[in-house]
Amino acid sequence: MASRDIRDFGAKGDGVTVDTAAIRAAIAAADHGDSVVFPIGHYLSFSIPLKSGVHLYLTEGCVLEAADPARHGGQYDPAEPNPWDLFQDFGHSHWCNSLIYGVGVEDVSITGPGLIDGRGLTREGPGSRWKKQAGEFPLSMQGMSAEEMAILSPEVSEMAGLGNKTLAFREARNVVLRDFTILNGGHFALLATGVDDLVIENLFVDTNRDGLDIDNCRRVTVRGCRVNTPNDDAIVIKAGYSLGQKRPTEDVLISDCHVSGFDLGTLYDGTRGRTQEFSPDRDRVTGRIKLGTESSGDFRRIRIENCTFERSRGLAIETVDGGIIEDVTISNLTMNEVTTAPIFLRLGARLRAPEGALPGSLRRVHIRDVSAEGILGDYCALIMGLDGHPIEDVTLENIRLSYNGGGTEADAQRHIADLDDAYPEPSMFGRTPAWGLWTRHVKGLSLSNVEMTLAAPDSRPQTLFEDTEHLD
Repeated sequence: MASRDIRDFGAKGDGVTVDTAAIRAAIAAADHGDSVVFPIGHYLSFSIPLKSGVHLYLTEGCVLEAADPARHGGQYDPAEPNPWDLFQDFGHSHWCNSLIYGVGVEDVSITGPGLIDGRGLTREGPGSRWKKQAGEFPLSMQGMSAEEMAILSPEVSEMAGLGNKTLAFREARNVVLRDFTILNGGHFALLATGVDDLVIENLFVDTNRDGLDIDNCRRVTVRGCRVNTPNDDAIVIKAGYSLGQKRPTEDVLISDCHVSGFDLGTLYDGTRGRTQEFSPDRDRVTGRIKLGTESSGDFRRIRIENCTFERSRGLAIETVDGGIIEDVTISNLTMNEVTTAPIFLRLGARLRAPEGALPGSLRRVHIRDVSAEGILGDYCALIMGLDGHPIEDVTLENIRLSYNGGGTEADAQRHIADLDDAYPEPSMFGRTPAWGLWTRHVKGLSLSNVEMTLAAPDSRPQTLFEDTEHLD
């Protein structure tokens, strides 16, 4: 096993020269088990494909910057053809249009204390080509102009030559990502699809859209990461259809992580800015850990423990495309300044999946030892199934929720439809008719030592249980 210094292959590291060719040459020359080293310097690059058995090491003081096609006279690798891109947006459906990508690789790693700056990437991309389109966008985006939507969801032709992910892996094995920082990561700081045996440890991510997306993956550990994403989800587990099969996501551990929605770049610089109030979907800033929304496949044996949410949306567990979520264990979460519901469980019927898909299941979810303060008064905790498809066997144990209050009698009297095929967000139902906990279409709910308090008066009832059977 040898170390390959990218400067030996012609890299300048001066922040002006585009070093793509040198970096690619170093990787091509590396043997299985070799490390390709980025020494101190500022390296500009377009797409870097990885090779099995090769390890990238980012030295402290090195910056790998995503080059900008408009300024640096180059292009990212084209988005590869994908016959299964009907049911996901453009960003989820392609991997090669990234700064660093590995397709079909195994035994690879990116480690070291260096910095990856994705400033030359775009954070936007087209939506899915799914014809039904129900639930394609959150209801909070209704009323946006065609011009506004065109910015958020451009045409596919506009993506030519652009990169929209920092790191992307497809159908890979034995991948380790450890110790480095990502700023301005584009649409995804990381998109891992169909990866088995994935370890993500001690990453610092402060980015302009999604943080860490884990899709169709098995045996995953995410530990000790800090992820700031005011505009989208921080750590999100998915089971989409971009690989052309209902591949499960299973045996995932997320532990000792911090997620937040501070102003972009201000977790990194330590100022923790609070100027931005809303995400592009017109709800409050995002952050959070989520299961879903892409959910044509199943989720099994997911553990989330010892994590902190700060200025962030709360925990969300959602299956709306036919997949089954089961055996989820959540423990020891602390939330401060919660920008939507602190807990949101949703079984829906968007069914953005191949013809014939039916509503899935959401069952055996155990949430314990959760403390949340400064919760936006608009939305209580929600457990919302479908008529004929209840959420089953949920336990809430040792839960402390402190809400800001402010609800009115008119809020309490609202009659709200199930909204089967809507995009799942707590705001889909508007201001909730209870201030603490609202359940609908649930079979088997156990509440043990659940305390809900108000910081200001609220005219709504604390709890509302609709079509909720076997309530303990």
